[in-house]
Amino acid sequence: MGIGMRELLIILVVVLLVFGTKKLKNIGTDLGGAMRGFKKAMSDGEQEGPEVAKQLQQAAQVQPDAEFPEVKAAAQPAAAQPKGPAV
Repeated sequence: MGIGMRELLIILVVVLLVFGTKKLKNIGTDLGGAMRGFKKAMSDGEQEGPEVAKQLQQAAQVQPDAEFPEVKAAAQPAAAQPKGPAV
C-alpha cells in the first residue's frame, strides 16, 4: 500500500519539470542550511538550558515579589490595606 519505486520516480520527474534543476538545487541548499541552523540552535539550547534555569531559580529566590508588588499587597490582611479609591 506504500509508495513504490515507480511512484517515486514519477514524482521526481514531475518535480524536475515543474521547478527545474537550478531551482531544485537552490531549494535543497536552503533546506540544508535551515536544518544545520536548527540543529545548532537545539544543541546550544541544550547546553544553556540548565544554566539558564539555575539563574532564573536564583533570581526568583532573591526577589520573589519585586516584579509584582500587587501580589504582595493582596496577600496582606484587609485591615492592613490602605483605605481609599484604587488607582
